[in-house]
Amino acid sequence: MPPPADIVKVAIEWPGANAQLIEMDQKRPLSSIVREVCDGWSLSGSEQFALRYADGPQLYITEQSRGDIKNGTILRLAISPARAARQLLERIQSHSIDARLEALKELAKLSADPTFAAEYINMEGIGTLARLVESGTHFGEMLAFTLTAFLELMDHGIVSWDLISISFIKQIAGYVNQPMVDVSILQRSLAILESMVLNSHSLYHRVAQEITVGQLIGHLQVSNQEIQTYAIALINALFLKAPEDRRQEMASTLAQKHLRSIILNHVIRGNRPIKAEMAHQLYVLQVLTFNLLEERMMTKMDPNDQAQRDIIFELRRIAFDGESDPTGTEKRKATYTKDYKMLGFTNHVNPAMDFTQTPPGMLALDNMLYLAKVHQDTYIRIVLENSSREDKHECPFGRCAIELTRTLCEILQVGELPNEGCNDYHPMFFTHDRAWEEFFCVCIQLLNKTWKEMRATSEDFNKVMQVVREQITRALAMKPSSIDQLKNKLRGLNYSEILRLRQSERMSQDDLHSPPIIELRERILPEILELIKQQRLNRLCEGSCFRKLGNRRRQEKFWFCRLSLNHKVLHYGDLDESPQGEVPFELLSDKIPVSDIKSVLTGKDCPHMKEKSALKQNKEVLELAFSVLYDPDETLNFVAPNKYEYCIWTDGLCALLGREMGSDLTRSDLDTLISMEMKLRLLDLENITIPEAPPPVPKEPSSYNFTYNYS
Repeated sequence: MPPPADIVKVAIEWPGANAQLIEMDQKRPLSSIVREVCDGWSLSGSEQFALRYADGPQLYITEQSRGDIKNGTILRLAISPARAARQLLERIQSHSIDARLEALKELAKLSADPTFAAEYINMEGIGTLARLVESGTHFGEMLAFTLTAFLELMDHGIVSWDLISISFIKQIAGYVNQPMVDVSILQRSLAILESMVLNSHSLYHRVAQEITVGQLIGHLQVSNQEIQTYAIALINALFLKAPEDRRQEMASTLAQKHLRSIILNHVIRGNRPIKAEMAHQLYVLQVLTFNLLEERMMTKMDPNDQAQRDIIFELRRIAFDGESDPTGTEKRKATYTKDYKMLGFTNHVNPAMDFTQTPPGMLALDNMLYLAKVHQDTYIRIVLENSSREDKHECPFGRCAIELTRTLCEILQVGELPNEGCNDYHPMFFTHDRAWEEFFCVCIQLLNKTWKEMRATSEDFNKVMQVVREQITRALAMKPSSIDQLKNKLRGLNYSEILRLRQSERMSQDDLHSPPIIELRERILPEILELIKQQRLNRLCEGSCFRKLGNRRRQEKFWFCRLSLNHKVLHYGDLDESPQGEVPFELLSDKIPVSDIKSVLTGKDCPHMKEKSALKQNKEVLELAFSVLYDPDETLNFVAPNKYEYCIWTDGLCALLGREMGSDLTRSDLDTLISMEMKLRLLDLENITIPEAPPPVPKEPSSYNFTYNYS
């Protein structure tokens, strides 16, 4: 007979004594259980003690967290959080340097525990740490532990960052600005400044006064990728929180300090592979840089603004006049309308009206002017070769440039905030100071080439733009490392290749709709679904590593989950680092019987998505979140590392529960496998038309008096 659901069998340790094996009743008050444990070792003052986990982060157990205790867990009797906080606070203020160092070391470790943190903060412990930093008398290891404890305590969100003093900020900024400082101190100082900027508007201005971009860029030229990551994170934070009128100024400063080339040479092309957190920070920097284009993208052209109209005159002059001809200006005004038509503007009389729609607004005109001035030969060739055509196949440069700019803004999501957890940066955008404009110049040439390959007319404009969007999207997915490599990728994605890819994809997805084929499909379907189900369950048996949600600055924490080979138990447990390959069942201390699983929740229905308000707005995390709900009203919460793992696990769990597998991956696999199976079965019928209906049954013979003579 299984034990009651409220009873958990655990071992409790105490230094110098044999462990106690007890059955913990989860309905009893925790204080009562602690008193009983203390009595077992003849310890008085049970209110001065508490239970902690013996393994992993060794967190204190509270009434709120006790539900996470599983059978077989090893616990440790320890002094209570309040008593520990009081003792550490006294030892930190000790005159003995060794005692103070040991206390700060222990504090740095305990500060990650929310229960201890609350007690320590209530004793105004953060103020004590701040004064230690402000005094400037601590160095080396002692200072590193002090900063670590301070950052961990502040990250719990119990105390507002606005309470931080200016002298503290100056001291932390001083560590960042020093040419030679201990790596651990520099790392924590950068992380503290980043948190100040992100969490307090007033502190942003103070930090911005103390830290110069030049000093941060210097930290990108070191070999330590952790320091590089924290430096870019602080640059991103300053960029993100800067007032709109200061962002362009900051971008100009970064350009003058050669930030792009330093990142390219010391980070992207460095000796070490780029870790996930660095990739995320590069992605954030890319997004924030492109968001500087938003103002121009959303600015309409004023048809009455002469300075803006002069840009259009300049486009016309470069294309048709070659050199400026001030004496013939009046004479040429009569031909302007014709020239604007040849330039491909929709409004030939007043082309300024073409730039009144946002997006892309004035950004399109900026791109056209860059092409005309920097790549003048290309610009003139595109305009003249189309303006001289008489077969209605001319490519309207102006209209195409405007629509292409809008398309590029959509592809690169200009104006949208970066997504948490996204690492989708493109190395090629770090290879040129004017990467956006160069990207446009490559794509406008692609558009002109595709237009000719399609032999398009003005009626085919939208079709051409769809093909060009597909070409650009496919090329970007290949992650070209430079603009030249992008050109090579696009060269291989000509219109014929796009047609071939579309045809190939269509053949793999299209279904023949005749009744015999539909019937064959229905017969094959259960067999294919069973095949997919077995694949999903096999993957669950191999297991997957998941990242624990938490503060990005803290060391990443992982846990592993896998299904037992008999499909009856889910095994899971914490890991110190991301594993290479399978994790043995023996290392996974916790388990859930599949028979206890009641349902699988996804997205915003998951408890851990409801708890974290900051994550509720994060679409990327929401799309990867799922939870297993099991008896008695417990949940195991997951955030998959990517969409593929999300689909594998949600499908596998649904298969275990006997429910339909409804993920996008299942639909894709189902279409692919059914299509392949049907093609194999229909090989002998190639080039034979399959009738809509079966052949008619012939009439019965007039008599059955016939035989075959086999002799």
